[in-house]
Amino acid sequence: MTKKKTSNVIIFCILCVLVVAFLTPIFFVLINSFKGKLFISNNPFALPTAETFVGLTNYVNGIEKTGFFTAFGWSAFITVFSVAAIILFTSMTAYYLTRVKTGVTNVLYYMFVFSMIVPFQMVMFTMSKLANMTHLNNPPGMVLLYLGFGSGLSVFMFCGFIKSIPLDIEEAAMIDGVTQLEQVTKIVLPLAKPTIAVTAMMVLVYVWNEYIFAINFMTGSDTYTLAAGLYSLQATEMSGSWPIFSAASLIVSLPILIVFFALQKNMTEGLTSGGVKG
Repeated sequence: MTKKKTSNVIIFCILCVLVVAFLTPIFFVLINSFKGKLFISNNPFALPTAETFVGLTNYVNGIEKTGFFTAFGWSAFITVFSVAAIILFTSMTAYYLTRVKTGVTNVLYYMFVFSMIVPFQMVMFTMSKLANMTHLNNPPGMVLLYLGFGSGLSVFMFCGFIKSIPLDIEEAAMIDGVTQLEQVTKIVLPLAKPTIAVTAMMVLVYVWNEYIFAINFMTGSDTYTLAAGLYSLQATEMSGSWPIFSAASLIVSLPILIVFFALQKNMTEGLTSGGVKG
């Protein structure tokens, strides 16, 4: 066996171990979602038996206790508009910061980068007061909060891609009479589709699973997202709801998996492409 084949086998084995390590907790969540609540504490790692198996009861209870359909509507509303707003505004911002080189744009760029490393707890009180004072403690307001808090990484990623686009392409388009806005919409953004897919997926996962904003900023539980409803279920019923909590967790995760597989091709291109080849 050659050295290259040996290294490939080793890498394959390592990846298999990582896959098993990642999927094992999910597998145990899955099997426990089919057990009764009286049996999960005795042997949480055992497969369901005729005595412990309760069918889809936990899934039905999970849908009822989390207010699934209402929470799903708010989650979809906040997530879709947050992703759209972040992609639109951060891509335009990144283009300006990349193409217009001044001291101000350099400062703004590093401010966006710095916002990526600021822990949420550091600004939580300020954001809470701001949300109450400006009446952003509602689903449309949450979109604006996510836009402000989640823009740093998106600007950073778009700037990295736009820097790799040769200026010759835009200069040639300018000679042909293409306006700067058309350069962005007809040249830069189409080239950035893989980067848009990766950024959109990262933002989507963050917003969909984020519950601290909804718990602390929303005025009532009737506007809770799925993640907030899941947290509320775990916090209120504790140990008695673990099988239901397991079932509800899987239900909440399902839409993300569907979107992930739908964007998988573009995400792969975005992660592997280093720029524009000319």
